[in-house]
Amino acid sequence: MTFNDIFKSSFLESTTEFSLLDVLLAMAFACVLGAFIYFVYKKTFQGVMYSSGFGITLVGLTMVTTLVILAVTSNVVLSLGMVGALSIVRFRAAIKEPFEIVFLFWALAVGIVIGAGMFLLAVVGSLIIGVILVVFARRKIGEHPYIIVHSCADGEAETKALETLGNAVGKYVVKAKTVTAAGIEISAEVTLKGDDTAFVTALCALDGVASASLVTYNGQFAD
Repeated sequence: MTFNDIFKSSFLESTTEFSLLDVLLAMAFACVLGAFIYFVYKKTFQGVMYSSGFGITLVGLTMVTTLVILAVTSNVVLSLGMVGALSIVRFRAAIKEPFEIVFLFWALAVGIVIGAGMFLLAVVGSLIIGVILVVFARRKIGEHPYIIVHSCADGEAETKALETLGNAVGKYVVKAKTVTAAGIEISAEVTLKGDDTAFVTALCALDGVASASLVTYNGQFAD
């Protein structure tokens, strides 16, 4: 018997064994915790457009990562091939919100921990992370910023519009000002007094103000 025969018979066969019950239990835990990550993402999302597809991706990513770790831990040879295969994978999906990176790494970490068999660590860690994210996300709700864009015919209308805006909102900061032959367009970040948005109508009713629109501000402003 050659060394190659010994290697194949004793090493590979012993390392490819796995328990079906362990796999089912790990995948069930991954699905539940992935759904929990999805729930926290939905509750803490503060961007402009909510993507349910990204939330479902978090569940799938948790389960796929768990499956990969289960395969790696059951076969050392497969783990070496997996490292080489994953080293050439490139993900080109654009992340619209920096906050989403936290959930991607969270899902990956939970999948790795569950695949390693540390179920209690995955549950306790997820609960701690989820509570912290929800608490910090709710603290920002009271000061949620908006962007108001209004068009003025001339400088006099601009002065009146900014004066009206200053009296109606908690505070405002001019983010951009565009001057063309057709008039002046101003974009300002504002913090509302409560939920009152009636000032948009009053602003649009001023002489020289052609239009006014209010949109949520996700923390990124394009010049």
